[in-house]
Amino acid sequence: MDQQITSSGSDQELDDLVVHVRSVFDSFDENTTIDEMRAGWESLFEGTVPVVGASARRIETEDFKGEWIVAPGADEDRAVIYLHGGGYVIGSVQSYRDMCERLSRASRAAVLAVDYRLAPEHPFPAAVDDAVSAYRWVLAQGIKPGRVAVAGDSAGGALTFAVMFTARAEGLPLPACGVPISPWVDLEHTGQTMITMDAVEPMCHKTVLEGCAQLYLPDGDLRNPLASSVHGDFSGLPPLFVTVGGHETLLDDAYRTVTLAEAADVPVTLKVYDRQIHVFQIFASRMAAAEQAIGDIGDFIIEHTS
Repeated sequence: MDQQITSSGSDQELDDLVVHVRSVFDSFDENTTIDEMRAGWESLFEGTVPVVGASARRIETEDFKGEWIVAPGADEDRAVIYLHGGGYVIGSVQSYRDMCERLSRASRAAVLAVDYRLAPEHPFPAAVDDAVSAYRWVLAQGIKPGRVAVAGDSAGGALTFAVMFTARAEGLPLPACGVPISPWVDLEHTGQTMITMDAVEPMCHKTVLEGCAQLYLPDGDLRNPLASSVHGDFSGLPPLFVTVGGHETLLDDAYRTVTLAEAADVPVTLKVYDRQIHVFQIFASRMAAAEQAIGDIGDFIIEHTS
């Protein structure tokens, strides 16, 4: 394993971001409705001004929906399938568009942002089905698997593994690499950092994640590898770049992911960003360190898909 610990950048930018995130997540309680949670999440990105100048084309098939996002100078013969986070319950292409545009610029590739179906309206395995369908669609466009990366954050990190596990099981070629960002890969929440980092993490608290897991898998097995990647078989997976913030409750999920990859002889790089919070990369419009972290992802993808 190649492990790196990177400083977090401006203290003031980070402090301001934590206040910004807490302004929404601290307002959630047991009486907050799903619609209110979704609206609260989207409000975090209101006023974000596009800076990349990327084009976006809506993709709608019988099997999935999404957007094909291409930054100026990006190569559409290389693709990143991006699976957003949100506990399978909140999040959207809209709230992730700025990050996906920046990722297209950093990776010099087209980004397919997958607008997968959300729980509780569409519980497991709807999100997995949509993500796998998106991967099939990219291959059907004639893009070689060696020029495709699959990436995702939080729940999308687990979907990244679900795509690769399913592709391997169905005999599909695997992508060139995978990028699980702050992956939520243990729906039983057994990692110690779920407790030790709870006070400093403003977003992903155990009670919130438990609620999302119940909505996503109301009658299912929390150890299903397509939901909890830590129970999956990592053998034969392509190179992985695992990134995580040093102040995340999901820090142990990232460490366990790396341990499993190493045990299966999968090339894996872990990058821990000191003091950063959950998926800080989505706030690149507010924080220079987040833009730099997207650049790290882009460099990895270029290395493995060029």
